Amino acid sequence: MALTLPDIRHLFDTYGAMAYSGEPVTQLQHALQSAALAEGAGAKDALVGAAFLHDLGHLLNLQGETPTARGIDDLHQYFALPFLRPLFSDAVLEPIRLHVDAKRCLCAIDADYFSKLSADSVRSLKLQGGVFSEPEAEEFLRKPFAQDALSLRRWDDLAKQPERDTPPLDHYIQLIERLSAQHGATTQADI
Repeated sequence: MALTLPDIRHLFDTYGAMAYSGEPVTQLQHALQSAALAEGAGAKDALVGAAFLHDLGHLLNLQGETPTARGIDDLHQYFALPFLRPLFSDAVLEPIRLHVDAKRCLCAIDADYFSKLSADSVRSLKLQGGVFSEPEAEEFLRKPFAQDALSLRRWDDLAKQPERDTPPLDHYIQLIERLSAQHGATTQADI
């Protein structure tokens, strides 16, 4: 079953005030901050959309606040994809799918990265399979959209500031509406 754009808005309106996994921000603040950081870095719209939607799986597969503290990996990076696939291109979906593995890769290739992870990110890293080996990191880096996923991951890590100003939810809803319309037009042209 696909989500509609109003469904996505409804998820943020309904569950966006939930705490973001033991961090000092809500799910909505985290999504807005991630997207704002991507936008501020000059990312293409598809990657800004991915940054905004990357944790939507938490809102679809509700496991309560801080499921990692109970040993639960909610597989959020995969959970939302079937619902989003009809709406968005791989340029949006693949960075979402890969953002957890991007954390595992960054821990392997960046000597300072692990030390900057929050307590919840360290807990979830263990549940998500741990740090990549060198061959796993090399394999990850060869994947299409791996570089976008690495960028998304870094914005994800920074998007935990309770006082950070961002554009409003409507700004990113309009962006994903444009992305969905572009995807629909491309899909229709392929038929």
